[in-house]
Amino acid sequence: MPEFTLPHIAHMTAPDASLAGSHLAIDLGALADNYHKLSQKTGPAECAAVIKADAYGLGLELAAQALWKAGARTFFVAHPQEGEKARKTLPGAIIYVLNGLVGDDSPDAYDYYRVHQLRPVLGCREEVQLWQSYCENKGEALPCAIHFDTGMNRLGLSLADAQELSALWQKVKPAFGLELIISHLVCADEPDHRKNRDQLEKFTAIRALFPEIKASLANSGGIFLGPDYHFDLCRPGIALYGGAVVSGEKSPMKVVATLKSRILSTRKVAKGQSVSYGATETTGRDSRLAILCLGYADGYLRTASSSDVRKGAKVCINGFEAPIIGRVTMDLIIVDISDIAEDKAKRGDWAEFFGSNIAIDDVATAANSISYELLTSLGLRALRSYQ
Repeated sequence: MPEFTLPHIAHMTAPDASLAGSHLAIDLGALADNYHKLSQKTGPAECAAVIKADAYGLGLELAAQALWKAGARTFFVAHPQEGEKARKTLPGAIIYVLNGLVGDDSPDAYDYYRVHQLRPVLGCREEVQLWQSYCENKGEALPCAIHFDTGMNRLGLSLADAQELSALWQKVKPAFGLELIISHLVCADEPDHRKNRDQLEKFTAIRALFPEIKASLANSGGIFLGPDYHFDLCRPGIALYGGAVVSGEKSPMKVVATLKSRILSTRKVAKGQSVSYGATETTGRDSRLAILCLGYADGYLRTASSSDVRKGAKVCINGFEAPIIGRVTMDLIIVDISDIAEDKAKRGDWAEFFGSNIAIDDVATAANSISYELLTSLGLRALRSYQ
C-alpha cells in the first residue's frame, strides 16, 4: 500500500487590523508594574512568577520576557512542555514544573527535565522515589521541589511523609538536590477564612523538619495575607495578570488584558420579542440592539449569557454600559443599547468586554466563573497586540 502524507495545515493566525472583528490588547508595562507591586509586598522573600497556561492565556514568551526584565528570576509552569518553551525564552531562569513528573515513568521522560533544566515539583511518594532513582542512575543531584499537602487534598505529601523523609535524610542524604518545599493555600482569596491559619500552622511544622530548605506557601492571595505567609518565596499568578486577590473586592492590580469587539450592526426590536437562541430573553420595551463580532469560539464564556430569569454580563461602548441580551453564541453577541444615544453606539464602534471600564472579575462573576477561566479560555481569533 502506498503511504500518504497529510498536507501541512497552518495554525490559525490573528487577522490584520483592517479585518479584525475583535481585539485583545495586552499591556506588558502593566504586567511589569504588577510584578513590582507584588515584589514590594513580599519584602525580603523572593517574588517568583507563575506563567503556566500560556501565561494565563496572554502569551508565555512575551509575558515571561517582561517579567524577567521586571526582576523575576524564578518561574512556575504546570507541564514540562511549558517549561521547555519558557527555557527557550529565559535561558538563565529557574523553572519549576508544578505538576511534577508528567508523562511515562521512564528515564527517557525524565531526561526531558534534565536536558531543559526543569525542576519537577514532586507531588507524591512515588515521584520522590522515581526522581531519587533517576538521579542515582545519572550520578547527578538534580534539583527539584517537594509539594506537601496542608489542606487541598490534591497533590502533595502528608505531614507523616514529611516526618519520615526528614528522619531518613538526616541519616542518608538524598540523591537529588531538594531546593524548595511548597504547599498551596485553599482559601487565600478569603482573608478571614480559618483554613488560612490552619494551613499556615501545618506548613510551619513541615518547614521545621527541613530548616535548611527554602519554603513557599503564598500564592497571589497569600501575599496579601501578610508576611507570616511569605516564607522564602512567593508564587503570584492571577494578580500579575490583573485579577482580584480578594473574592468580591476590586482588584488592586493594574489592568493587563483588554478585550474589545466591533459593532457589526444595530437594529430596532419591538417590545415582547425574543432575542438569540432558545428565546430565553424577551425585550421588555421597544429596544435598540447591537450585534458584536465575538462569541464563545473566541473564549468568551457562554455562561455570561442573559435571560429573563438571570441577567448576564455587560460591555462598555464609548463609556456607556450595555447589558448582554439573550445567549452568547459561537461568533456573535447581542447587547441592549437602548439607553445609549445612536451616535454613541453605531456600526464600527468598539465594545469593551473587559478592561479598564469592565472589570474582568465582574464578567467572571456574571458568568458564574472566575477570571482564571476567562483568561485561559481566550482563543486566537482576536487580533492580539502588545504594548
